[in-house]
Amino acid sequence: MPTKKPTFEEAMDRLEEIIAAMERGETPLEQSLTLFAEGAQLLKQCTLLLDKAEQQVTKIARAADGQLQEVPFEEEA
Repeated sequence: MPTKKPTFEEAMDRLEEIIAAMERGETPLEQSLTLFAEGAQLLKQCTLLLDKAEQQVTKIARAADGQLQEVPFEEEA
């Protein structure tokens, strides 16, 4: 049975837990390596989710006729 991937928020919460545990320095080396691998996987998932969200972002702009329209979001330089 495939495991359900955590939401972005759940993944970030777990990453914070992992970082806190590793910063305390109380975990044995083997457990630290396991936590590091889990954290790397969570970071990858969060990055993918953020990339997907960024692609979906649109902004509302006024067309020449005064009507509101959705246009792709482009960062202003």
